[in-house]
Amino acid sequence: MNKKNIGSEPIYDARTLGAPRMFVLGVQHMFAMFGATVLVPTLTGLSVSVTLLFAGLGTLLFHLLAKGKVPAFLGSSFAFIGGYAAIAPMLPDEAGNLTVPNTELLPYACFGVVCAGLVYLVLAAAFKAFGVRRVMRYFPPIVTGPIIISIGLSLSSSAVNNCQASWPVAMVAIAVVIVCNIWGKGMIKIIPILIGVIASYVVGAIAGQVDFTAVREAPWIGMPIVWDETVFGIFDGEFDSSLLLTAAITIVPISLATVVEHIGDMCAISSTCERNYIEDPGLHRTLLGDGLATSLAALFGAPANTTYGENTGVLALSRVYDPRVIRIAAVLAIVVSFCPKFAELVHAMPTATIGGVSLVLYGMISAVGVRNVVENRVDFTKSRNVIIAALILVLAIGITYSEAGSIHIAGDVSFSGLATAAIVGIVLNAVLPGKDYEFGSDLQGDTSVNFKV
Repeated sequence: MNKKNIGSEPIYDARTLGAPRMFVLGVQHMFAMFGATVLVPTLTGLSVSVTLLFAGLGTLLFHLLAKGKVPAFLGSSFAFIGGYAAIAPMLPDEAGNLTVPNTELLPYACFGVVCAGLVYLVLAAAFKAFGVRRVMRYFPPIVTGPIIISIGLSLSSSAVNNCQASWPVAMVAIAVVIVCNIWGKGMIKIIPILIGVIASYVVGAIAGQVDFTAVREAPWIGMPIVWDETVFGIFDGEFDSSLLLTAAITIVPISLATVVEHIGDMCAISSTCERNYIEDPGLHRTLLGDGLATSLAALFGAPANTTYGENTGVLALSRVYDPRVIRIAAVLAIVVSFCPKFAELVHAMPTATIGGVSLVLYGMISAVGVRNVVENRVDFTKSRNVIIAALILVLAIGITYSEAGSIHIAGDVSFSGLATAAIVGIVLNAVLPGKDYEFGSDLQGDTSVNFKV
């Protein structure tokens, strides 16, 4: 097996590894993304099978548009969970737990994500035309940081409600995720969500909190896509145009945070692989691939896609950076998506397991927002920064937990707390004097947004 050296560490060239070893590495990458990718549909009510299908297809599309150069895997984005919750909140089951998918409204939420993906295309064109630094001046950490904080806090109550189904089972998930994050080594540290879910799932099954009937009855092979659960299904009969507009207004602002995450991930992958992917194939190409993959996935009822930090961790661990290994993982995800029995196994997950993992997840999303502000050294001695952060936080949280839950405008169209806060923050940052943020001046600050546990 040939290898080359950069610095003191060997970097193995996948082209000389041979097919068997490349396949094993592909399985490792699929394993790394698995827990986080299937958790998002579990939390939102979307299809696990469709999620895996478009994680694979989205990754392949991304590689095509990025000239096959960037070893990135596109999995489910955590950032948009708040958008799904605002438009299509989970419904209560017989026990009162919020675990039943809102299949009637989910396609509308998916339409909002389609629009959010299109924002990536607009920004990709702007990056190409004007450069990253000039565009990012309008989306500084004083805006994105408080928005990210608000995303996590607005979801916090649902996590606690799910934990109340069985706090002992939830505590197993919480404890395992924390232990793996703090003391884990190698792959253990990379996949804390998957390990936490499995451990808590087993405890819940032993405690009699899992019903495997649907798993036994599900076929081994089946089509993942259900037409009525896609965005196209909305237009088969009467549809609510006001709700479509509301979904777009609610979810599109979240893309501002995920664009920052994408840039950070590209910087992190570049650093790991010791190649400048920001320049070649270019941030405009990677952002285009991410945006199109997100819109395509949402059209067919899957969550938004995002480049995965877990797989960047595997790159650092294996020292194999050949993008073809990632493409093997993408194909494997597509294959698994055609197994309904596996999807039902995920759906059978105890409510408390979901609650425990999401409790950590939502808290860490908010912590990422704090990190974004701190590591970019936002100056809160400036009144403009205090005002912007204050209004974003109060509007986002206050409107979300108000009696109406949104601000109604013309007709039945309404603004969610997060959408209102994002718009106010962007406008204030643009009009108030004293803008001092410059993208690219601090690598640590530029890579500080990552929604992965």
